[in-house]
Amino acid sequence: MPPTTTAPARGALTLSAWRDYDEDACALPGMGLGAVELTGPPEKYATRLWELGARRVRLTDPIDLTAVGDPDAAAHAVRRLCLVRDLTAHAVVVEWQLRLPPTPDDGWRDLSHLQPPLTLAGPADPAAALTRWRTEHYLCKCLWRQGPGFVQIRDRRWGELRRFTADEPAYHEAIGRLAYGAPPSAVPEAIAADFLQERLIARTGPLLWWLPYRVHRWIQEAMAI
Repeated sequence: MPPTTTAPARGALTLSAWRDYDEDACALPGMGLGAVELTGPPEKYATRLWELGARRVRLTDPIDLTAVGDPDAAAHAVRRLCLVRDLTAHAVVVEWQLRLPPTPDDGWRDLSHLQPPLTLAGPADPAAALTRWRTEHYLCKCLWRQGPGFVQIRDRRWGELRRFTADEPAYHEAIGRLAYGAPPSAVPEAIAADFLQERLIARTGPLLWWLPYRVHRWIQEAMAI
């Protein structure tokens, strides 16, 4: 696909994409997809990239969570974080950079189920935090699934398995509303409080967004996950 030559549409995301996971293979003729502009509903972004043949993508600008007080900036950051989340679920390699506000030493762990960024700023010792993120990361670290009449989240970001199971339909509805960012008023206060307590949603500026992903590429048989 040739590079985009027109100005990006409002709310669009533009990134570079390649047809292979391996960086050396991506340098071969015909492996680059050029600059891909993503428009429309953000829940379609990862699927569109996969269908285009993208197996490695690069976000052009760092995701800066220190500058998300403005609603538009927060929405832009959440769209990109959700894209990293969804591409992680597809096992697509993502090259991205992350700047966090000054956080406790484990503050990065909320995002540690996502593919590790190329660079990380914000923790007191960013190099050590990024090394741990890279060393401890694996697919399916924090996922959710819908069963017959229930929703279950399986979370290993903290070193042990934590399970959160809900059979109330309101929880599933809340996940849908928060999937790509929404104001706190979009979901019942008690449900938001439960998700925040379990660190299953993140607060980015004025928005809350859903952290776990529905995996598309299993690393082993699903029953073992």
